[in-house]
Amino acid sequence: MGIVMFVPSLLLPSYIKIILFFISLVLDAMAFTSRYYSYLIGPLLKHRKKHVILSNENPYWLAQSGDTILRKSGENFIATVYISIPLYRSATEMEDDEKLDFSQQISRLVGLSKDPVRYTSELYVMNKDSYIQKLKERITMTENEEADLQSKDAPKNELDRVRGKLAMWRNMLDSIGKGFSFELSTYMTVSATGVKEYEASSLAQQKAKELMSGVGSIFGVPPSIITGADLLRFVEPEYLLPISTVTEQISKNIQEQVI
Repeated sequence: MGIVMFVPSLLLPSYIKIILFFISLVLDAMAFTSRYYSYLIGPLLKHRKKHVILSNENPYWLAQSGDTILRKSGENFIATVYISIPLYRSATEMEDDEKLDFSQQISRLVGLSKDPVRYTSELYVMNKDSYIQKLKERITMTENEEADLQSKDAPKNELDRVRGKLAMWRNMLDSIGKGFSFELSTYMTVSATGVKEYEASSLAQQKAKELMSGVGSIFGVPPSIITGADLLRFVEPEYLLPISTVTEQISKNIQEQVI
């Protein structure tokens, strides 16, 4: 049997009550943060260590040929190939007969391979920074041209022509910067396993070529293997939403609010 003794709070001095109150607040805050923000607290507590584990998954890398993503799983290598399918049709714009034909094509696509194949259509935010920069350069050149004509007392028709061109470039810049532009990418992925890197890559490439032959005959389009930096759009989440384009949008919105 245990004996429980209750100490009346009136017997405790005021400063002890205050200390206990703050201790309870700290413990309550620690319990809340450890439950909902443990993924942030853990790295902060371990930041003095030389190695901080962010993920237990094995990293991937690009093959020397530039057309295969490789990852090691145990003693084997997994190679993945991405195949671009240039499809630009949407079911919302099809007639009933075209929708039926398209569904039959998809059914044939599913039965192309006995191996697991992923068929995906994704929207990406286009990086328009290079085009926006060219427009800004055109605007600057046109403004300089307008200033030169004004300093030389050029005829009114020449000034009107340059001002019209300047208004056109500015309107294009405003229309492009108002919203995001999206790009639709349709692709397939197929993977293969091998003891060596080249073995896994060659097997994946062989499967990809077989799929490309079938896709070309079904849809009547020339599929291609995605290579180089274009692969980053499919394996790196940051490339789905280019940060520079987002920065351009944010700065433009801030300028509009200030003006």
